[in-house]
Amino acid sequence: MVDSKEAEIIILPPQKPDAPSQQQLERLQNHSIVELEMVQQFHSWLDDKRQCRQACRVVGDSRTGKTVACNAYRHKHSESRSRGEAPFVPVMYLHAPTESGPRELFVGLLEYLQYRVTRGTIADLRDRVYRLLKTCQVEIIILDEAHRMRPKTFSELRDIFDLLNISVVLVGTDRLDAVVRRDEQVYNRFMACHRFHRMDSQMLEDTTAIWETYVLRLPQPSNLTSAPMQKILATSTRGYLGLLDDILRNAARRALQSGRSKIDLNLLTQAAAEYH
Repeated sequence: MVDSKEAEIIILPPQKPDAPSQQQLERLQNHSIVELEMVQQFHSWLDDKRQCRQACRVVGDSRTGKTVACNAYRHKHSESRSRGEAPFVPVMYLHAPTESGPRELFVGLLEYLQYRVTRGTIADLRDRVYRLLKTCQVEIIILDEAHRMRPKTFSELRDIFDLLNISVVLVGTDRLDAVVRRDEQVYNRFMACHRFHRMDSQMLEDTTAIWETYVLRLPQPSNLTSAPMQKILATSTRGYLGLLDDILRNAARRALQSGRSKIDLNLLTQAAAEYH
């Protein structure tokens, strides 16, 4: 038996990926906005609602791409500023916190428009918000996770739509429908609805090909649209775009970290196993 006091402990230094691989790993950590056909159709639908100043809903399961698509729309219509003039903010996008009341709504709108004074009564905040929305020529307000808002908050949004002629878009899961239908006056204004669906097999294959080419961009093709690869992805993603993105990025990172230039079937299986 070797005396532990006399034994030499050798600790191997961690293997560092080469510079190109490290850059690719960092790139895979960044969020990507890919304008899929369904996103383009959604943006055209939003354009119509914005031009007509119509209130509406956007409903779908979590991880179907609603938030990314809404963010992409905001980036396409970013604010513009001229010296000495108020900014022109055609599109506003807010993520509603849990149990959002009127105060949280108004403070969120004020902060989005970079207005520093966010104290006061609900009436004070409402007046400031109305004034700023007019000054900044806001055309559409997109509220994500809208099912988190309290009933009184929907009434405030209804008034913004009615009084200021601004399109208001409520985004959420099917729980949003249940919340909106509780108030007939709110539901009647937000009847128009766009739905995000899970991907079918053909859409999964097409989207996988786009991700391999434009998002992963590994040194060698991985043939992710082959039947064995698609079988794994169909089972593990269940048609959710967000899960497809997570799994493919996970597999790509595993490939680069192991010194490989593509994703093989074994790597994809390992990455997908985390999402069952």
